[in-house]
Amino acid sequence: MIDFTGQVAVVTGAGRGLGRLYALDLARRGASVVVNDLGGTMHGAGSDAAVADHVVDEITTAGGNAVASYDSVDSPAGGQAIIDTAVEQFGRLDAVVSNAGIFNSIPFEQLSADDWRRMLRVHLDGGFYLSQPAYRVMLEQQYGRFVFISSSAGNFGQPMEAHYAAAKTGLVGLSNVIAIEGAPHGVRSNTVLPTGFSRMVTETVGDEKFLAESGFMRAIRPELVVPLVTYLASRSCTVTHRNYSACAGRYARVFVGLSDGWLSDADTEPSAEDIETHLDELSSTRQFTVPESIVDEVLQVCDRRGISAMPDNAEVSFPGPTR
Repeated sequence: MIDFTGQVAVVTGAGRGLGRLYALDLARRGASVVVNDLGGTMHGAGSDAAVADHVVDEITTAGGNAVASYDSVDSPAGGQAIIDTAVEQFGRLDAVVSNAGIFNSIPFEQLSADDWRRMLRVHLDGGFYLSQPAYRVMLEQQYGRFVFISSSAGNFGQPMEAHYAAAKTGLVGLSNVIAIEGAPHGVRSNTVLPTGFSRMVTETVGDEKFLAESGFMRAIRPELVVPLVTYLASRSCTVTHRNYSACAGRYARVFVGLSDGWLSDADTEPSAEDIETHLDELSSTRQFTVPESIVDEVLQVCDRRGISAMPDNAEVSFPGPTR
């Protein structure tokens, strides 16, 4: 059994939906949990302390250990306060599930700068404000796990969600760098792209008959996302720098691949016309690699060119991920 006894986890947005289920499962497995939730609406309005308190009551009634946090992730002070709660109440921090967020649908041509910034402030800025103080604690411990909740809306696209998609995909970049820098220190970081029947789905779809009768909606029970998040937050997790999708009981890796592409002649200056001529070749996905960092792409191209990535006799090594 994957056991969290003696470990401490922070789950943001843990008062409802998927976040609540993550918190309950971690607590059931022995973790002391900081249940963070501002208690606002899906669109980010208002607050209600009872939302987090209810989940804490569920955990403690079942014999678990949890405390509530009502701070918002959308400021440096809020992120720091959430992590301080974990350390002050339980003495350490082992796992962070960055799940807090808001959601609304706006056509791109109607998206205001305020709409854009508000979404990024909660999801992307909030991910940073939460993870940096947590990362500092984990560096001291030489151990930690991050699970950032991203979205297929960003990785694959979703109409009327430019702001949400950009924010959620930004978390992938954040997680990638934490994974690389944290690897020598026992810190692992991954993202999950969940599809689960939650408040976001019900308030977005709106058609109660469809929601009640749709086979797909029944298939995407939110409980089916939980096992993946729990594993990635655990000591048993052996992977980092990964993105995984959880949808209706199907769990799969989502990755950015780099195709072999078209290699122009080193002695010529390629033109836009050359790009047009070789478009099918450079667009093909048949042969690809999955770079662990930008370094991998540079080294691959240098290898194909038969050149060194560093000057001759250079004493510094080209930085790359430690695995």
